[in-house]
Amino acid sequence: MRILVVEDEPLLADSVARWLRDEAHAVDVAYDGDAALERIGVHDYDVVLLDRDLPLVHGDEVCRQLVGGDTSTRVLMLTAAADIDDRITGLALGADDYLPKPFDFRELSARVTALGRRTRPATPPILHRAGILLDPNRREVYRDGRYVPLSRKEFAVLAELLRVDGAAVSAEQLLEKAWDEHADPFTHAVRMMIHKLRRKLGDPPVVLTEPGVGYRIP
Repeated sequence: MRILVVEDEPLLADSVARWLRDEAHAVDVAYDGDAALERIGVHDYDVVLLDRDLPLVHGDEVCRQLVGGDTSTRVLMLTAAADIDDRITGLALGADDYLPKPFDFRELSARVTALGRRTRPATPPILHRAGILLDPNRREVYRDGRYVPLSRKEFAVLAELLRVDGAAVSAEQLLEKAWDEHADPFTHAVRMMIHKLRRKLGDPPVVLTEPGVGYRIP
């Protein structure tokens, strides 16, 4: 998924981002509300992890603007305010879930995954097509029964290709979902990643190129 972490404590923000990247998500980070709104205006996020007490623009205002727009992005509020009234206020603003600090990163992952399911059409727990089996929970991939070791980025790209059930996915869509904001859209990053995937998945090639359209697994 494409995730935005909005947290004004850099150590915590960067730790959360590293944890989620290790789970093959594309993660951007904003340290204040103004930077968060700027990124939300540019990228289509699946989930936003939002601290309430932010500098420049308060987290409540970020939440209002986000849920007031035409978006399917889900909001998980992260805050030290654990009082029940604070939780009710946060949910009333339009947040989809609320996790008080301190929290266990495993619980954070579980909540992010649950929210991510609401932003996409329902998919099977294990993706299977053209002899490829991808297990998102175990983060394992097999081709015709053979285990295929993939990097986090390769895994994320393959998952996107499998989720669309044979349809073509453009390079722009792959960049949006599998890379963070530091990716250069003018590089050949996607083409190089597809080349690596083809090499690791083996013959016959299973990831096809649709000229002018993108890539697909038939």
